[in-house]
Amino acid sequence: MCFILHIELYLIIMLRQRPYLLNILLLLIAFVFSIALGAVFIPPETILRILADQLPGINIVPDWPNSFAAIILAVRLPHTVLVALTGAALASSGAAYQGLFRNPLADPYLIGVASGAGLGAVIAMTFNWPTDLFGFYLIPVGAFIGAITTVLLVYNMARVNGMVPLTTLILAGVAIGAFASALTSSLMLRTDLQIHRAITFLLGGSPIAGWDPVTAALPYMVIGMGLLSLSGHMLNVLQFGEEEAKQMGLAVDRAKIFVVVTASLTTAVAVAFSGVIGFVGLIVPHIIRLLWGADYRRIIPLSILGGSSMLLLADMLARILLAPSTLPVGIVTALAGAPFFLWILRRAKKEVFW
Repeated sequence: MCFILHIELYLIIMLRQRPYLLNILLLLIAFVFSIALGAVFIPPETILRILADQLPGINIVPDWPNSFAAIILAVRLPHTVLVALTGAALASSGAAYQGLFRNPLADPYLIGVASGAGLGAVIAMTFNWPTDLFGFYLIPVGAFIGAITTVLLVYNMARVNGMVPLTTLILAGVAIGAFASALTSSLMLRTDLQIHRAITFLLGGSPIAGWDPVTAALPYMVIGMGLLSLSGHMLNVLQFGEEEAKQMGLAVDRAKIFVVVTASLTTAVAVAFSGVIGFVGLIVPHIIRLLWGADYRRIIPLSILGGSSMLLLADMLARILLAPSTLPVGIVTALAGAPFFLWILRRAKKEVFW
């Protein structure tokens, strides 16, 4: 028994010292079990064999029902991939915003991206578009346009003498976000909109299923997360303050524009195809920072892995809690995130007090 405990302790220490290995293992486990769970449970070993059978040069004699392959490849795999990409995009954007604003309470929706995306999606829903794929695609397109328009308005409002102070950027984001939220509520009350459909999107429900949203969102999310990962050094320098960063040779205004634009675009794509999902971009970077330090060259890549794992876990809970019905995943992340947010506030108050 003592030997087993020593082995477990050694594994825990080893994994904690190897954060990438630990997070990759957690992501793989979450990925497989996300595919396994559903109205029909599919054993993980069967999932791995079906996926391996799709690889070139590998031929496995199928000993599983034909429906298993159809369920995995056409329904559960694209859903799981989209959820993982969304979690990664939100967490990496949240980490970048926290570094830019030097505030662990910052999240990807700080400057009104979510409110703008929600308004754009609801505007698209108010029109009687055809119910084919073209009609459904107009919802994420509207959400993306709304998010980008909001960011542009916020950035222009915050500009002062050719510069964009972070304080005015936040204040402008709060104002524009509140205005967009009010317009969204007004549209939902005054039109013949399908309220359930709109609320589902605003609580984290994807408007489109299958591989189409994955194919559309994948290149933008990958490029966005790649650029954010490259911004780690800039964010590290910004932690010393803007004046010190300028003295160290960093073009501060360019760095701020780069981070704001990249993080906002990445968030906008995630929201457009997966709905408004809160707290992922707040919780994951904070946990990564507590466990593995404040180096943003490490925080952002680890947030990509951790965000995928967290949102996959939340999505599994959303499918289990009220089975066979499915909760919008944003409800699950809010239930988990609100207490965590209060804990961060309490911790911050104690640090200030002492």
